[in-house]
Amino acid sequence: MAPAQLPLALRFPPDQRFETFVAAPDGALAQLRALARGDAGSVYVAGASTTGKTHLLLAACAEAEQAGRRVAYLPMLAAAGRLRDALDALEQADLVALDGLDIVAGNRDDEIALFDAHNRAHDAGRRMLYAARVMPDALPLTLPDLRSRLSQCARIALEPLDDAGRADVLRLRAQRRGLQLDDAAIDWLLKRVDRDLVTLTVLLDRLDRESLAAQRRLTVPFLRQVLGG
Repeated sequence: MAPAQLPLALRFPPDQRFETFVAAPDGALAQLRALARGDAGSVYVAGASTTGKTHLLLAACAEAEQAGRRVAYLPMLAAAGRLRDALDALEQADLVALDGLDIVAGNRDDEIALFDAHNRAHDAGRRMLYAARVMPDALPLTLPDLRSRLSQCARIALEPLDDAGRADVLRLRAQRRGLQLDDAAIDWLLKRVDRDLVTLTVLLDRLDRESLAAQRRLTVPFLRQVLGG
């Protein structure tokens, strides 16, 4: 029996879509949308932690699936040391998104498996979408041919968001939850909590629940009551 198909929002969280990505480099979203449709070649996304790499990979997977294409998202942390088996299981996907290549760099068996999978995907007209903290020439790879293949991908470089960008993310994600978060509340949050996007998103989920339970708007006094300080 085939496994039950999960709803799109459970596999690819609704916060992580192209339309919710803030401050994308020029042309990056168009490039990834073309990839999702199958109209562009493989893409490599590089950026420091919390710059939005996973967001873009999941957004591409969601858009590709909406277009009727078969997709697979694989965090390298879950496959390190056994990458060949993991990639073989994804052989039929039209788009494979591999998140965190840094984790397998230096493991020769995993590098060979990735090199083989990349070549098979290219020959079959399938697409690969990669993410890592650094560009291919800075990855500590042992396999020069893999570096060469990765370097042939279209490349997107992400930069960390400044406070204005983080404020835009908070405002946008609050709006998608039906929450009103004014500038004073956003400023208060950014000064008092960890400002990486994962933490801020988890915090918004908590505030959504708290405000619903208390029937209160997200004002600074209410934030002080819930979060302290």
